Formats: sequence, structure tokens, C-alpha cells
Amino acid sequence: MNENKILLNSIPAGKFEADKGKMNDISASRINVLPGEADHGLAKLVLTLVELIRKLVEKQAIRRVEGGTLSEDEIERIGETLMKLELKMEELKIVFNLRDEDLNLNLGPLGDLL
Repeated sequence: MNENKILLNSIPAGKFEADKGKMNDISASRINVLPGEADHGLAKLVLTLVELIRKLVEKQAIRRVEGGTLSEDEIERIGETLMKLELKMEELKIVFNLRDEDLNLNLGPLGDLL
């Protein structure tokens, strides 16, 4: 018997329809890369990554503050920097007509990025 054959009878009948629905949901949340909207899609991707990094840095800063490893000056600088970054992100979301909900990517089986 040829081991390279795929046994179609072993796949449940509704499996392909369920997967098709999942793919439609995923593709609807993906970044639009049409030529006329490439700048918007790129801005969405970049701002999503910046937001992810901002949240990670914020969590790390909180851990360091709670752990007592930062001086008062360092705490002040980190707080000020994170506030400025948050304000800049708000400005950029307005410029590119994006909302907080837009700054998320569906990673399929892994769930949402943010």
C-alpha cells in the first residue's frame, strides 16, 4: 500500500466548512495590503508592534519599581517617557484613523497579539 495517499474518508464531513469559517474570520482582521491602502496597513502594523513593545516595557518598569531596583530619578524618567510615548501613540492613531481595537493582530490558534 502507498503510504503517501491521503485518506479523505478519515476527515469529518463538516471539518472543511468549520475551517473555512475560521479562515474568513482571520482574514477579515488581517492588515489590508491593497496598493491604495498600503500606507494605512503599514501604519497599523507598525503601531501594533510599538504598542506591544510599550506594554512590555511598562510591565517591566512596574516590576522594577516594585522590586526596588530603581532610584527615584529613574522612576521619574521612566514614568515621563512612558507617558510621552502613550501621548504620541494617541496622536498617531488619530492621524491614521485607528482605534485601540485596530491595534491588534489575530495570530490564529495563538489568539490575539494584544
